[in-house]
Amino acid sequence: MIICPNCQHKEMSGAIYCSKCGAQLIDMTIATHKIHTAETRQEAQRDATRTQLPPPPAVHLQSWISLNMIESGQILPLADRTEFTLGRSAEGQPIIPDVDLSPQNAYANGVSRLHAVLKLIQDHIVIMDLGSSNGTYLNGNRLQPYIETTVAHGDVIYLGKLKIQVLIE
Repeated sequence: MIICPNCQHKEMSGAIYCSKCGAQLIDMTIATHKIHTAETRQEAQRDATRTQLPPPPAVHLQSWISLNMIESGQILPLADRTEFTLGRSAEGQPIIPDVDLSPQNAYANGVSRLHAVLKLIQDHIVIMDLGSSNGTYLNGNRLQPYIETTVAHGDVIYLGKLKIQVLIE
């Protein structure tokens, strides 16, 4: 259990924000599974050179981007909004990412609860790391937290060790 330093409300372990007052909880005893940066960078660079683009997915017309989950081959179309948070859900967590990657073995791959955000800004797409524990990589290059970086069709994003290919309509 975590006790909110602001209102003394008890929260489940792993909570980021107090569900009663909204304060950020200081005690983050359950962290994202730690992975080694050098290992991720080398694997991302190998994959960036050999990853082939699948044909564009057949999704409904309102989809502006799809995520090809490289490990499973599943394609997740994103639609109806211009911004999506990527991460994994956890029991008792009051804030849930827009795209929950838990079914993709996110915890074991080092994905944070709120890991990154994809945004459609005018005519281009950007990704921004949200201060994740294991970092966000774009084509093998680690992104600086809270700095938007342009993404192109076919780019490979790593959230920790989870490989995702971006498919832009």
